[in-house]
Amino acid sequence: MPDDFIMVTGDMIQVTIPPPTIVPQLMAPVPLVGSSQNVLVGGRPVCLEGDELPPELQAPLPYTAPPFVIPGIGTLELTLMPDNKTVKTENGKKILIKGATFVAKFNVQTPAQQPTPAGPVPDPVAVKPGQAQFITTNTQTMAG
Repeated sequence: MPDDFIMVTGDMIQVTIPPPTIVPQLMAPVPLVGSSQNVLVGGRPVCLEGDELPPELQAPLPYTAPPFVIPGIGTLELTLMPDNKTVKTENGKKILIKGATFVAKFNVQTPAQQPTPAGPVPDPVAVKPGQAQFITTNTQTMAG
């Protein structure tokens, strides 16, 4: 397992769901909030498994996918790869590390709709695949 930089509170996650799907909350990176109570890096709590999805991305999110321009709602699901977390744990949870990109899925709960003269037509794609990556400002503390 490669050594890599530990993710801490204030580091970011960038989630990319390819066009035509548009999820406004995913346009910019979102800050992570570390839940470690014992391990700090630069005075900031480290991120543990489960912290990869920031609170503001846990709620259902609006989306459109032109020509389906009447917004629908979906939830984000992330699947970490082995190189995104340490082998060692703190309180039974692995510590998040930068690693490579990993799998993101946007699961549609209420489909966006396309307006037509006959009435709205729902977006037929129930799962929007994408990817995510961690962005860290920590360039000193590595897991190993």
